[in-house]
Amino acid sequence: MPENTAYGLSVRWSLASAPADVAQQLRDYVVGSSLQRFTGMSGLRFKTWRMREGEWFEGTYVWGGAAERDTFAAEFAATAADSPGSKIIGSAPVSIEPFEVVAVAEGAVGFAAGGGPGRG
Repeated sequence: MPENTAYGLSVRWSLASAPADVAQQLRDYVVGSSLQRFTGMSGLRFKTWRMREGEWFEGTYVWGGAAERDTFAAEFAATAADSPGSKIIGSAPVSIEPFEVVAVAEGAVGFAAGGGPGRG
């Protein structure tokens, strides 16, 4: 198996006090502009946006190097409260955490980019 250098970062917001329509607003924002911003970004392997309606919304980033991850994390942390996600949700992230990516497996269906099933 080839070595997979990958360094993770998660940014999570609480949706507990967010507006009632925040889930759809976040879907529209991610598919409408955030997806394009991160597609092809230098140093980034992939980004996944995850959500549990009424509970939390998260950006999960996997970078090719620790320096790229750490630079992005520091820059984001400095402006997190004013980020588009924070403005939509009405609060700053509750956590910004680097993590170790132990391994990544691609299944038979393969990776796909684009909006998820909750789009409609």
